[in-house]
Amino acid sequence: MRSLLATSLLAALACVACGSAEGGSPRATPGVSFVRTVDNPWFPLKPGTTFVYVGEKDGRRGRDVVTATRRTRLIRGVRCTEVDDRLSVGGHLAERTKDWYAQDKRGNVWYFGEATAELNAAGRVTSREGSWLAGVDGARAGIFMPAHPRVGQSFRQEFYEGQAEDHFQVLDLSTSVVVPYTAAAHALLTKEWTPLETDTLDHKVYIRGIGLAKEETIRGGNERWELSDLLRR
Repeated sequence: MRSLLATSLLAALACVACGSAEGGSPRATPGVSFVRTVDNPWFPLKPGTTFVYVGEKDGRRGRDVVTATRRTRLIRGVRCTEVDDRLSVGGHLAERTKDWYAQDKRGNVWYFGEATAELNAAGRVTSREGSWLAGVDGARAGIFMPAHPRVGQSFRQEFYEGQAEDHFQVLDLSTSVVVPYTAAAHALLTKEWTPLETDTLDHKVYIRGIGLAKEETIRGGNERWELSDLLRR
């Protein structure tokens, strides 16, 4: 990885490692650089790890399989880990997504883009809405998980105007959670929202050393996913 990529990155990205609850998005910080691995304990992406979630969406049972692959992609000079996400609902593949993440030297995990496709029961793509890539058409990366979460911290995860504008805030560091795979008494609770859907609010729960354990729409929808298995290869 090039050690002097920060100048060009900061010209293209509006979000970087320092965030505040008041600002709602990270402030630009000079001198940021990245590492090859994503090992933030709240969101580790060890290549070959597969997370299996079970739950429901819009009243239909489903299964979501998320794999941290060994593939990478160079985005704006940063080597990003590629994550494959395949969501099946009602017995058929409903959505397939590739996400790209990178971690800076401070331990903050950045979100650099996604390529998503919704499919109908026949397997045909019906929409690619929400796809974006940092540096393309004004899209900018954001912080997906801070190195040291603190209650009240708020970050913009992504920005592609009118398509992808998710934000999150840390609500609690001592949430109890029980999912099919495991349980924890000191989990990280966040809320997520987007100005593109002002009536929708999600909660996510992360377990240290594992990652995302539970996701639930608490306003404006009917969707819930819980970690049921974790495979490491």
